[in-house]
Amino acid sequence: MSSCTLIALARPTFQVDAAQKFFDEARALIESLGVTVNGPNNLVMTPEDTQAAKDSMKSDESLYILLNASFSDASPAVSLLSGVSGNVLLWSVREFGNVGDRLLLNSMCGSNLASHALRTAGKSSVHIHGNPDEVNIKESLRSAILGAMPTIGQPPLVEGALADSTKVDEALASLKGKKVGAIGDAPAGFTPCNYDAQKLKEYFGLEVVNKSIPEIFADIAAVSLDEESAEYRSACEAQPSLTSVPEKEARVNASTRVALRDWISANGLSAIAMRCWPDFAVDLGACPCGAMGRTATSGTPAACERDVYGAVTMLLLEAFGSGTNYLVDTVDLDEKEGIIRIWHCGSASTELAVDPKNATQYIHCNRKLGVAGNFPLKTGPVVLVRLDSDIDPANKSNLRLVMTSGESLSAPNRFQGNTATVRTNAPARQLVNGLIQNGFPHHTVVSWRDIRPEVRRMAERLAIPLTEW
Repeated sequence: MSSCTLIALARPTFQVDAAQKFFDEARALIESLGVTVNGPNNLVMTPEDTQAAKDSMKSDESLYILLNASFSDASPAVSLLSGVSGNVLLWSVREFGNVGDRLLLNSMCGSNLASHALRTAGKSSVHIHGNPDEVNIKESLRSAILGAMPTIGQPPLVEGALADSTKVDEALASLKGKKVGAIGDAPAGFTPCNYDAQKLKEYFGLEVVNKSIPEIFADIAAVSLDEESAEYRSACEAQPSLTSVPEKEARVNASTRVALRDWISANGLSAIAMRCWPDFAVDLGACPCGAMGRTATSGTPAACERDVYGAVTMLLLEAFGSGTNYLVDTVDLDEKEGIIRIWHCGSASTELAVDPKNATQYIHCNRKLGVAGNFPLKTGPVVLVRLDSDIDPANKSNLRLVMTSGESLSAPNRFQGNTATVRTNAPARQLVNGLIQNGFPHHTVVSWRDIRPEVRRMAERLAIPLTEW
């Protein structure tokens, strides 16, 4: 009888009972194929769980299956799988729940993070998406167990029109000398949020200005009551729904917005990237999404999770004429309808709402603390772009770009936070597979203006490889 190792990752802030159910069903499915299932019997959710799994893992397995039973950062994936010689199969499951629920699992994003981190560590992986009761999942597992990793394919590459060189050169020149503010460290296991300051200086003329979490917390504490109250009143006038959020949390957001505004002004910052969790929720008792949305509405792109390359992508697209844009995860797939859902937990500028005057301010979907936006993103043609690091030694830039496009459809806000339902121009399933299997970041930047010709020309001018689907 053949064997494989199954590891199921989860995180307590998501729906653990559902994650356990998927884990149990996954194990039963693999066993039904006549395979001995090795690996931890419990969900891997803590560093202690990871170490226990590592201590007990077989080192000579030909197949390792990493099931994101819910979201997880990539730390366990790297610790457990970066050094194995066998094949690695990443498996994400579908979202469920009613329209307007929080994102109960965020499994796909977990696989996306794992793939990027494993690629960075030099380990390739293959990705499948679907629930244990789906025929295609059973057949994919059967194939992998027999030694033939499933091949879902990737979309055809696109070669489109190029923008005028002078226009792009002027846009790039406008970035030189600009500064990006980076607050805190990248979250553990979030390799896309690491950055090379020297590369940003060399290729774009950008400087990164750093501030620690204790420093920003001190700035927030130093905001006067008068300034806090003025910002709170202004935010309530702009979005009256804010008055339904617990005032204490909304006032922390107001002080955060003032502290960010003053830091941006004092340092001449053109964009920021801030570590937003868990520190704000745990130490300040509030979530800063609303403050970041207000920062974006005021004209300064704001990226969460201390994603500096994400913030730089936002800044690049603005230089090319995108207008206000947003940093998103790809979290959901309906291949039959040809759609994906892009989402983040509530830091979008209210300008990007379907109805900006009624862009509901609410509590954070996971932390249950204010303030986070809770409204669907606007409709129309969209472009998704991301600047990323590259490990290819033949690529002198050590940077790469990915880009795709589609249309944001009229649809309810599927997940609490900010969601867009996008019918992709590329086949949706192959697009998701291409993003994850190539280890592209979990974050892309969505623009509602077509800046593809400018991005293509920039990639050519700077000799940064571009993958466009």
